[in-house]
Amino acid sequence: MESDSNERWKGLKPAARARLETRDYTNDTVVRRLATSGLGVGGVMKAREELADVWIPGVEIFPRRVFQQKGRGYFSELTRLNEGVLDRIGLAPKQWASALMHRDSAKGFHIHPPCIPEGVAPGQWFRDLYVESPEDFSRRPYDREQWDVMFFLTGLCEMILVDEREGLTRRVMRFTISGDNKPGDDNAAVVIPPGVGHALRSIGTEDLIMVYGTSTTFNPDWEGRIGSAIENSQLPADWTDYLADAAD
Repeated sequence: MESDSNERWKGLKPAARARLETRDYTNDTVVRRLATSGLGVGGVMKAREELADVWIPGVEIFPRRVFQQKGRGYFSELTRLNEGVLDRIGLAPKQWASALMHRDSAKGFHIHPPCIPEGVAPGQWFRDLYVESPEDFSRRPYDREQWDVMFFLTGLCEMILVDEREGLTRRVMRFTISGDNKPGDDNAAVVIPPGVGHALRSIGTEDLIMVYGTSTTFNPDWEGRIGSAIENSQLPADWTDYLADAAD
């Protein structure tokens, strides 16, 4: 097989052949793709049962409908607090905000601290909450920790979630969500629990506009950052060297 590959690329210079890679187009399982290359969020929702063993506890993804209005644009609802997923889990955001991310920009990873009851071990608390009693939403201290629910109005978002809660399996979920201006199966909203790191990338050809609700009002002390250097765009090293020389 190796000799066949060498013969195939013999028309290239040796330096180019040494750097050459080919993409693996083998169809992988949705379970593996969710944690590696990623999926469209529509595929994630359709495969919810198949992904049960790798789903991050507390994360909710629910579809949104975008209604086309011929000749005028479109209409889409964000949510109704008296029905649907937010009503089922008892999450009523205390603050709403909007954000714009220019194309090719990124945010994160961000993480919010979970509220652990006094005298209870974190691992045991999370296992009780999400493994033993996953449907007992009344026990969740929404008013003492920040949960996020995110909606996307324009653009294309790649989201990556990482479960960092003590006592729970470290799981990764990676998927793309389309803004309302791109109606289809990948229109969705996402609920993110505290203790789950989250990063966003604007990967489309236009700016990404999002609206998000939080279970508590903004608290800067709850904005933890992990691996967020991507947000601090630096000049290329050769530019920095050149400017340093010019200052002498």
